[in-house]
Amino acid sequence: QGELVESGGGSAQAGGSLRLSCVSVGFRATGGCMGWFRQVPGKEREKVATITRLETIEYGPSVKGRFTVSKDFAKNTLYLQMSNLKPDDTAMYYCAATGTRLCPPSWTDFNIWGRGTQVTVSS
Repeated sequence: QGELVESGGGSAQAGGSLRLSCVSVGFRATGGCMGWFRQVPGKEREKVATITRLETIEYGPSVKGRFTVSKDFAKNTLYLQMSNLKPDDTAMYYCAATGTRLCPPSWTDFNIWGRGTQVTVSS
């Protein structure tokens, strides 16, 4: 089974931007559903964005209009461009994949996960 490797996390000021990347190793994750999720200690994992094989996209309500998900099939990489960051965006961000054509409704149905990358936004 392949793996997903996230990068690009770090610290930013409120109103700033960060770009996350997720490379799939050992399998072509970009050929199926992929997504970004985030989690704060003590809270349930939250959907940030998902993208299907044919690039149908859904965003979580708290990031819509500020974050953009995209993928590069040739590079086997998923991206998350985060703009107008807010302190509430502070979380561990995870990349996930299912291998299915469509994206399932729940994060619990994603079966391949990266280790996460921390994003911290200060006011």
